[in-house]
Amino acid sequence: MDLQARLTDFAMNGAEWVMWLLVALSIIGFAIATERAIALVRTREQVGAMGMDMMRLLRRGDVDAAKARLARSPSFEAKIVGAGLTETNPQAAEEKMTGAAQLAKLQMERRLSFLGTLGANAPFVGLLGTVIGIIRAFQMLDQSGGQVSSGLMSEVGHALVATAIGILVALPAVAFFNAFQRVIKARLARADALGREVLAQLHTPA
Repeated sequence: MDLQARLTDFAMNGAEWVMWLLVALSIIGFAIATERAIALVRTREQVGAMGMDMMRLLRRGDVDAAKARLARSPSFEAKIVGAGLTETNPQAAEEKMTGAAQLAKLQMERRLSFLGTLGANAPFVGLLGTVIGIIRAFQMLDQSGGQVSSGLMSEVGHALVATAIGILVALPAVAFFNAFQRVIKARLARADALGREVLAQLHTPA
């Protein structure tokens, strides 16, 4: 049996498995989005108030109290800035905060690559189902001697549904991915702003 015949036999089995695959991927994507949303909410804090508390303590020269204030915070911003407070040398503090920011970014972006991949490729998976359905429809048309029947039109309709499902799966995945990326970028920017305040304070003579 040649390759074309094998592909035809495969297509004749139907594209239902493609739709079920898309449903399974959408469930996984929703679970990841929910988990990431909960994780980011749990590590959120009013960074402005935390920064004011920290800078007030640093200006008083109470570095230990500033460290304790940051240690009580669940936020990634506090972890990044707290890494810098372990050093008294401004350059070393900056390097520590840069490293902590990279680690925080990796933690916040955990599993987000799946959402990005799903958003980019779900339409193509749906298109695969459509192609399989169209091949099946043409095979049925050939077997019926060129007569268009209601069953044939139903087969074409089912084939197009696969592409629609692929698009419906991709849209929320892309939306979640972009939203999370914006949140992560904003949090890293706030951490950078706080870190620069700390560096300015370290540069200030006691």
